[in-house]
Amino acid sequence: MAGAKPHFIVFANEKGGTGKSTTAVHVAVALTITGRKVACLDLDQRQRTLYRYLENRVASAKRLATDLASPRFDVIKVQTDEGFDAQIAELSEGAEVILVDTPGRDDPLARRAATMADTLVTPVNDSFVDLDLIGQVDPETYKIRRPSFYAELVWDARKARAKSDGGTVDWVLLRNRLQHLEARNMRRVGAAMDELSKKVGFRIIPGLGERVIYRELFPKGLTLLDVKQLGELGMSHIAARQELREMVSALSLPPAGALAPFKALEPAA
Repeated sequence: MAGAKPHFIVFANEKGGTGKSTTAVHVAVALTITGRKVACLDLDQRQRTLYRYLENRVASAKRLATDLASPRFDVIKVQTDEGFDAQIAELSEGAEVILVDTPGRDDPLARRAATMADTLVTPVNDSFVDLDLIGQVDPETYKIRRPSFYAELVWDARKARAKSDGGTVDWVLLRNRLQHLEARNMRRVGAAMDELSKKVGFRIIPGLGERVIYRELFPKGLTLLDVKQLGELGMSHIAARQELREMVSALSLPPAGALAPFKALEPAA
């Protein structure tokens, strides 16, 4: 509907190395391909991973003289509440989805973005090291002792959002890189996450596996959805694309009458 507020997706984790920006780029491109009007803001003014990825994508489209579906994107210019709000307002013009990628550290604007989120996505590597950011685990029983500081931060963001406009924050924990855990440890981590999800209120969905292909795609700004540019696909590529489709579907974003069926990401026969 014209003039409707964009759906606000925030990718946030104060720990680096969780695949946050890579996941954010793939979600942004996937939604763009399905017909959504997406705009992205990178809050990491120094590293600019999401911004550089999409900048590489635009350069590849020009170099290859081809059309690569790309969202609008920018990097934070003025690191104040007022500067953030001004850029969000600018990006919101004509957008159905606003996607914000935050730094892998505590950041005031990341906290502000969390209070505005409709969907808050926290990618984590499937390990107790990453889980400790959200909940402390007993070393003997592997049971959750108490929520950690980041869960409390999200709780505060949810309260601020409810007070601001009565809205809710759908917190999604994205389990990345599952295949590198041995079976018993995977079960323990999974059980602890399930227990913690009931205590602090997040959903758990599968993310992306650790694959060399993701690192190789960055210089060209390509994604697993750019079938024509990737050339011949191996089994690992096909499996990774399936992971991506399932991940975006599991985000359960509202269709608003504009989100094409996800089968649209399948290559033409």
